[in-house]
Amino acid sequence: MSELEALQVREEVLQAMYWMSAEGLAERPAAAELAGFLAVPAQILGPFLVRFAEEGYLEQEGGRFRLTPKGVELGKRSFADEFAELTRPTHGECDEDCWCHSSPEEAARCLEDRARAH
Repeated sequence: MSELEALQVREEVLQAMYWMSAEGLAERPAAAELAGFLAVPAQILGPFLVRFAEEGYLEQEGGRFRLTPKGVELGKRSFADEFAELTRPTHGECDEDCWCHSSPEEAARCLEDRARAH
């Protein structure tokens, strides 16, 4: 697999793990759990998870993986970029002047704030 493909897998993994954590689905998924969300066999995904842990994006605890602060930041940014169109405010939530429109990171933080408020 090329480095570009590895970067794409890393982005998808961190994005999925960020989403799973934010939704309360899994803080420390095993490769098999994560593979189910990504539609990739666990035996193929496993070595990538180990690599991403070695690169500092994940912490490995037994057969489970958790996002590091570095992984959370990249996962959040990737999630915000990927779903920017879907996560834009709807009628009544905020307007065009809202601080959340300044960047994908701010949009993600705005979503987190609104989720906590509900």
